[in-house]
Amino acid sequence: MTYKTLLLVVGVNQFEGDLRAAADLCSAHNVHLTVMPAAMATLPPIRDFAAVSWDYDRTSHVEELGQAIERARETLNNTGISFDVLGRYADSMRIEHDLGECARYSDITLIGPSLRADKRLRRLMIEGALFHSARPILLAPDLRSANLKPRKILLAWNSSVEAVRAAREGLEMMRGADGVNVVLVESRAVAAATEESGDHIASYLARHGITVTIDRLRGAGRRVEDVLNEHAVETSADLIVMGAYGHSRIREKVFGGVTQAMIDAQVVPVMMVR
Repeated sequence: MTYKTLLLVVGVNQFEGDLRAAADLCSAHNVHLTVMPAAMATLPPIRDFAAVSWDYDRTSHVEELGQAIERARETLNNTGISFDVLGRYADSMRIEHDLGECARYSDITLIGPSLRADKRLRRLMIEGALFHSARPILLAPDLRSANLKPRKILLAWNSSVEAVRAAREGLEMMRGADGVNVVLVESRAVAAATEESGDHIASYLARHGITVTIDRLRGAGRRVEDVLNEHAVETSADLIVMGAYGHSRIREKVFGGVTQAMIDAQVVPVMMVR
């Protein structure tokens, strides 16, 4: 699809680098930028004597968020791009839904490295976008490496519904790329469960005018995310496109999984779709 609105999610501190990188990205592609500085509220205390401290903290957090909104607007006023800034302050039970609702009106949500300073908020923002917006997210180790028109794309493929959605969402990007590597990582579990060759998705993409190479990689006991990242580097990929949370969130958190591993650390930019 053609990207016309990009949502950048940041915290309230040290987000200026992410903001400038996103502004440059939007300027290069004539895209509207929506910025969401977010802060997470604590739940009200049960005991009366803690109410004064909680009220003071809440007021302080709201003021901090307001200052972040003003800093973002001041920075973007000098860029010449179309933008708006929408702050969010809510508790953990609500904030991911708020983000998801906002993300529905953007083409893609960009999660900047600055959010790593608050791991819990970052997790809620990512899950809010993935589970409540029906839109993709873009993660990058450095937002300067993000590109809405990548030249070399790696499509992680396992025939899942999530992978299908990712392929469909990334179709226009892949159509504009020089080439796409459809990557299947073989493991004992995968080999026993399916005889997926990648031919069907390759034919589908080729009919859209996309130059496709199928790469079947042997896991050889290594984790799937390690194989994907290594291959992305070897093929000089600008972007990995993949489905997210083929397993439940609970299972990913308890046992780990490819989605969680790629969220935790990216070697190249990663676009995820749920």
